[in-house]
Amino acid sequence: MTTLLDARTELFARSGIDPDGGYAKKWVKLPLGPIAFAIPNTKARKVAVPFHDLHHVLTGYATDWKGEFEISAWEIASGCADKSFAWMINLQGFAAGTVVFPGSTFRAFIRGLRTENLYRRDFVDDALLGEQVDTLRESLRLSATGDDATASETMRYVVWAAVAWVTTLGPLMAIAAALWWLLT
Repeated sequence: MTTLLDARTELFARSGIDPDGGYAKKWVKLPLGPIAFAIPNTKARKVAVPFHDLHHVLTGYATDWKGEFEISAWEIASGCADKSFAWMINLQGFAAGTVVFPGSTFRAFIRGLRTENLYRRDFVDDALLGEQVDTLRESLRLSATGDDATASETMRYVVWAAVAWVTTLGPLMAIAAALWWLLT
């Protein structure tokens, strides 16, 4: 049986992530195609990302773009609790996933409606990291799939996709409007 700590260590090694997850860094580089940009590693990010990384382990979603969009949809649907950074970044990933990988993003969202996640835990500690992956997957009902969505689940997807797009594009549209007003 594999512990979450062992599985996370393997995920980090396989994905080229620092062995400590980069959790203590002041800035984190995020690749966007051939370009990387840096974001501040805020307190809110430091609270959410350790759970997010464990979700990769538990769900099996990869750390490539497709996997990030899938896990964004899954985390939105299963709920990000009080983790503000998770809501913000996942809404953006979910919005992008609806366009770039619509089928797998939809299935991941539906799966999220049927499962639970770790965001309601207070923090990632040794007790959590010592839990067995299979046991935790079972307790979170992660054998659920996103196949055969009901009409209600599909409607929830549509509503959350709209929320994701509004929260992603709204600030960009406000900036564009301000620039247009200033430059004309």
